[in-house]
Amino acid sequence: MSLLRTQLKQWFYQLLGKDPEAVIVTFATGDAELCRRMAAEIRELVPDRRHFLATEENWPELRIELQRYRIGLVPVMLTRQPSALRRAAYKMAPRKILAYNSRFERHHLRFNLASFLFWRGVPLDRIHLRPWWWPWPKRERTLVTKGYRALEGRDTTPGRRRVAVLSPYFPYPLAHGGAVRIYNLLREMAREFDVELLSFFDTRDEPDAAPLLEFCARLALVRKPRYREPRWSTLLPPEVREFYSPGMSWALAEERRAFGFELVQVEYTQLARYGGDILVEHDVTFDLFGQVARRERTLAAWWDWFRWRRFETRQARRYRRVVVMSGKDAELLGPSAPTAVVPNGVDLARFHPEPEQPGERLLFIGSFRHSPNVAAYRFFTDQVWPLLREKFPRMTLTVVCGPDHLAYWRAFADSPEPRPEERIRLLGFIEDVRPLYVEANIVIVPTTVSAGTNVKVLEAMAMRRAVVSTTSGCAGLGLLHGHSVWVADTPEAFAAGVATLISDPERREQLALAAYTHAVRNFDWAAIGEKQRELLREILSAARR
Repeated sequence: MSLLRTQLKQWFYQLLGKDPEAVIVTFATGDAELCRRMAAEIRELVPDRRHFLATEENWPELRIELQRYRIGLVPVMLTRQPSALRRAAYKMAPRKILAYNSRFERHHLRFNLASFLFWRGVPLDRIHLRPWWWPWPKRERTLVTKGYRALEGRDTTPGRRRVAVLSPYFPYPLAHGGAVRIYNLLREMAREFDVELLSFFDTRDEPDAAPLLEFCARLALVRKPRYREPRWSTLLPPEVREFYSPGMSWALAEERRAFGFELVQVEYTQLARYGGDILVEHDVTFDLFGQVARRERTLAAWWDWFRWRRFETRQARRYRRVVVMSGKDAELLGPSAPTAVVPNGVDLARFHPEPEQPGERLLFIGSFRHSPNVAAYRFFTDQVWPLLREKFPRMTLTVVCGPDHLAYWRAFADSPEPRPEERIRLLGFIEDVRPLYVEANIVIVPTTVSAGTNVKVLEAMAMRRAVVSTTSGCAGLGLLHGHSVWVADTPEAFAAGVATLISDPERREQLALAAYTHAVRNFDWAAIGEKQRELLREILSAARR
C-alpha cells in the first residue's frame, strides 16, 4: 500500500512538472555569520535532501530555478528589520518555515500564539510559560525545594551572641562583587559573633563549603527553586518570586530553634519577604530599573520599575535597619527607611600595588550573570572599541565574564555569543584576578546602567591601576574626575579618556596613586567590618530592652 502511495505521489508531481523529492531552501535574511551557521546546521540536520541558499543577490535567478522543485522546508533568520527576502519565503512555503532567532534558537512557525511570540522575539524557553493563575492545564510549573542540608563549622564560643545571614547564593568562589562583600563581612562578623549562613545554591552539586566553615559556625544550604513563570505575570517582581522556597522558610524556623540565632541579616532585596532585622541593599534595585526604563521607554521596562519601586520601598520600612552602600543610596530610599551606610570594601592585604608594565592592555571585570555588565560590554565593544581599534593597533582588551557567561549572555542579549574579535579575550570564572590587574594598564568600567557601588573599581584602586568609568560605574565612591578616576559617559568621551591615559603614562600613574590613597583611607574591609559589628551590637542591644 505504501509503495502504491509513493508511486501515485511521484506521478502527481510529475504531472505538475515538479521533482517529487522535496528540497530545502535556506533564506539568508539576517546577520551573515548567523545565516552561514544556520545553513550549515540545516545541512547537518537533514543531510539526505538537496539544499539551496537564497540571498538578496541570487534570489531573482534562484526563484525561477525553484519552480520545478517541491519545497519541503524553508529556514529563515528572524530580525527586527523588515526583509523582502523573508516575505518571499513566507509566500513560498507558509506552513514549512523553520525560523531561527538572533540567539540561534529555532522554532517551526505555525498559526498559533507560540509562533507569534517567537516571531516577536520572545526567547524560546519563555514561550510556553504560564502564570500560576492560568486556568488551563498543561503548563510548566515552578519546582521548589522543601528541605535543606546543615553543615557544622567552627566551634561556637560560650557567651558569644549568635547571628544569621541569609544569602541568595553561596558566596564562594569570589566570582563577583556581591560574593566578595558577603564573604569578607561574614569573616569580619565572626571575629565577635557566632555566625550561621543560610544560603541558596543553584549548581548541580553542593558548593565547596570548606572556606566558609573556617569562620562560620554553621551553614544551611537550600537548592534554589526553578522558577517557570512569565516575567510580566505577577505584581511581585519576578526576581522575588524566583526565590520563594518552602525549604528556606523551614530552614529559618528550624535553625532558629537549633542554632539559636538572635538576629537575621538578609542580603539583597529579593529575599526581603523572608523577614529579619537588617536588610542589605547591595544596590537600590528600583534605581537600576528606573535607569533602564528611561533608556528604553517601553511598557515592559516601566512595569519592572513600578513593581520594584512598590516592593522595595515597602520592604525597607519593615526592617530595623537597611544597610546601603553609599549616601546616594540612602537618599534614594528616602527618610522613612532606617538606613545605615556600610560601604563596599577591598582586601588591602590581598590586593596590593605592583609595578605596571608598559603596554596598551585594557581590563574589564564584570560577571555576565548581572545584566548591566552585558550592557556595558556591548556599549564598549559596539561603540567605543571601533574608535580605538585602528588608532591603537597593539591595544588589547581582557574581559572576565564569570561562570556560565554564554548562558547569561543569551539570556540578556540578542545573539548566541559575543561577536569574536581578535584582540578581545573573553575569560569565564577566574579564581584569582590579581594577575590580570597586574598585567593591565587601564581598568575600564563602561556601565551604562548601574546601582550601588562597584567592588571591581575598588580592587583596581587597591592594585593602583587607573580607571576609566562612566558616572554610574564609579558612583558612591567619592572619586573625582581627572584626579582619582577618568569619567566619561559618551562613546567619544570614553574613547578619548582611554586614549589620553594610554598615551600619557605619567598622568595615568598620578590618577592611579590618588585612587590608591583614597582606597586605603576609606575602603579597608577591616574598618568596614567594625562598622558591621557595631551595627549588629546596636540591634542586639535594642532587642534586649
